[in-house]
Amino acid sequence: MAKTLIFGHKNPDTDTITSAIVYSYLKNKLGHNTEPVRLGAVNGETQFALDYFKAEAPRQVETVANEASEVILVDHNERQQSASDIDQVRVSEVIDHHRIANFETSHPLYYRAEPVGCTATILNKLFKEKGVEVTPQIAGLMVSAIVSDTLLLKSPTCTEEDVAAARELADIAGVNLEQYGLDMLKAGADVSSKTIAELISLDAKEFQMGSSKVEIAQVNTVDPNDVLNRQAELEDALNAIISEKGLDLFVFVVTDILNNDSVALALGKSAAAVETAYNVKLENNTAVLKGVVSRKSQIVPVLTETLSK
Repeated sequence: MAKTLIFGHKNPDTDTITSAIVYSYLKNKLGHNTEPVRLGAVNGETQFALDYFKAEAPRQVETVANEASEVILVDHNERQQSASDIDQVRVSEVIDHHRIANFETSHPLYYRAEPVGCTATILNKLFKEKGVEVTPQIAGLMVSAIVSDTLLLKSPTCTEEDVAAARELADIAGVNLEQYGLDMLKAGADVSSKTIAELISLDAKEFQMGSSKVEIAQVNTVDPNDVLNRQAELEDALNAIISEKGLDLFVFVVTDILNNDSVALALGKSAAAVETAYNVKLENNTAVLKGVVSRKSQIVPVLTETLSK
C-alpha cells in the first residue's frame, strides 16, 4: 500500500502540527498507510505541547511529490499556504476550518470543513464517528491545538463545540485545562530569544484578496512592547519581503494574550486598507486593533472585503 503524507500549512502552528500527527494516527488505526510531515519549523508553543505529551515532531519536508502521489491536507486548503509542489500530487482528503480559496482538484475527494475554532475539534468528532479510542497522548495533542487556536477559549472563533471538546479532551489527557493552557500559551509568547526573521515567519500566511497579494503574520505576546521596540528592524525585514514577493500589503499583528487586543504594523502600497477596514489611523505605520485576536475571523474577512471593493 502506497504511503500517504498528511500535513498542514507552511509556518506551522500547534493545530497544524498536532492535527497531522493525530489524523495520521487515526488513519493508520483504520488500516491506512500514512505519515505526518511538516512544512516548516516547530515553534516554542508547539514544542511545549509535544514535550509535555512526549510526542515526536513530524519530520520536515520541502516537497512532497518526490515521496508520495497522494496527500491529505489538514488545517489549510489554500494553494499558496501548502507544499510548493502540491499541484503534482493528488489531494485525497482535506480536514479544515478555514475559508476555501484557490483550491481545486481533478479527482473527487473527502472534504470536511466546519466553522469551528480548531481542526482538532473536527478530528475529535472523527474519532467518535470511526469508533476509535482517544488515548491520553492524542487527547493532549488535540486539547493543545484547541487552546492554541482559540487562545484558551477566548477567541471569537471559539464555538461551543470547541469548548466541549477541550474540556472532554483535557479530562482524557489528565490536565487542568486552564493551567495547562496558560502555561502553553506563555511558552509560545516568549519572544525574548527570537530573531527578526523568526518573529516574522513564526505564523505567517499569504492570501489573495481581490487583486491584492497580502501576507499576514501574527505573534502572541504577554507584552507587545517586547516586539514593537524592534520596529525599525521589523520594517526593514518586512519591506524586503514585500519587494521579494511582490506583495501589496504585509500586516504584522502583535497580539496581547492577556488583554485580548492587537497592534497591527502595516506596510506596502495598500497599507491604507487597514485604516479603512478598522476605522483607525496608522501612526508610525501601526494601529491598535481593540478586541482583535483572530486572523481567521477578524482580520482576513475584513481585509478581503476592503481590498475586493
